Amino acid sequence: MRKLIYCIFSITLLTACAETFEIRTDIMRDKFDNGDFSTDTTAPQSQDALSLLINGISEFHAGNYDSSDTLFEEFNHRNIPTVGTDISREASSIIAGPMSMSYRPYMMDTLFVSYYQILDAIAAGRWNDARVIINQSYARQQDMSREYKQLLESTQRAYKNHAQTIDQLNENTSQWAAYSDIMNPALMYLGGIYFLSDGDWQNATTYLTRASGMTGAAKPITTDLKMAEQRRMPTNTTWVFIETGFAPRLVQERITLPYVTSNGLSLLTIASANPVFDNSYIRISGATQIADIDKMFMTEYRQYHINDVLRALATTASRVVLQSVANHYDSKNDSFWGLAAAIYSIATTSADVRTWPLLPKRIYVMRVATPKSGLIEITSGGNVITTIDVPRSGNYIAYVRVMNQTSVNIMQLK
Repeated sequence: MRKLIYCIFSITLLTACAETFEIRTDIMRDKFDNGDFSTDTTAPQSQDALSLLINGISEFHAGNYDSSDTLFEEFNHRNIPTVGTDISREASSIIAGPMSMSYRPYMMDTLFVSYYQILDAIAAGRWNDARVIINQSYARQQDMSREYKQLLESTQRAYKNHAQTIDQLNENTSQWAAYSDIMNPALMYLGGIYFLSDGDWQNATTYLTRASGMTGAAKPITTDLKMAEQRRMPTNTTWVFIETGFAPRLVQERITLPYVTSNGLSLLTIASANPVFDNSYIRISGATQIADIDKMFMTEYRQYHINDVLRALATTASRVVLQSVANHYDSKNDSFWGLAAAIYSIATTSADVRTWPLLPKRIYVMRVATPKSGLIEITSGGNVITTIDVPRSGNYIAYVRVMNQTSVNIMQLK
């Protein structure tokens, strides 16, 4: 009996991780916002997938580009599936809750890894490596698009048996915009700029056309596309990529209700992970928004949420049965076994609230002819956020992360 109590207590601690991660997210973002890019110093191979993402972006902002690339490349090597069913994983999730499982990345995580790896390579002067990463990133995006189509098809199959539930879930998320497919316009535009700067007109035209289609023909992109079509090389031009705010985070919401069965009173607990959006981000004056990470997130969340809720309902039903059986397991200790089953059901009913918490909310671009002074002001509502100093000759990418302690990285193009 002591072993049973210890087991229940251990699982309770384990599945309290949802609340713990919500607290960790706030702490990580606060540190990041104030320029603290400290990372876990353990070897990449010993870090879990989410730690690799968090530490990779932190190393990038600290200017440790090769280290950042190593962490992201280790993430790529894990090749963690983003969709599909793993029976052993599903079984473990039912037993100990989803937060006890290894982190399953969002598709957009993989695309952002490519985005930052390209910046890593350009910043470190590894020009040829950047080309390889760009080509790989497009292949990944195509794979993600096919996987997303499969995800939609699985939802459509489930609709036959759960139409009312799925309709309600879709109605609950209809207020938030989403893309119709998996995409990262900032990644595609970055690839186009690379090929344009390399004089690879065919690839530049292809990538810039794709980026233009994703962004509704944003002016900076159409300007570069025209140059690629005319086979003209830009001179003394700076592309300023500006990231603001934070991507949505997830919070757990749990409801526990009494449920009467023929075998007695049971407790029915349902948990879901719901998005919370950052509304404190800064809008950049004179810049064009090319990526809305809220929409990228909701594109996936809507589908995952349906699957998660349907699995949760099935799991909840099995735990009600468990409590009913436990209530009559041992006539001498009915109350104990019933209570133990109820505690177990409540403790292991949790939602997975993990996301890559340091991704931005919006990405803006300014395409400017580098002024003679080399100074480019980034403003919002008439207020200067930061001034970046770019060399007066040559083409550059200026990466700006708007925070309490704004981070600026200047990268020379070929």
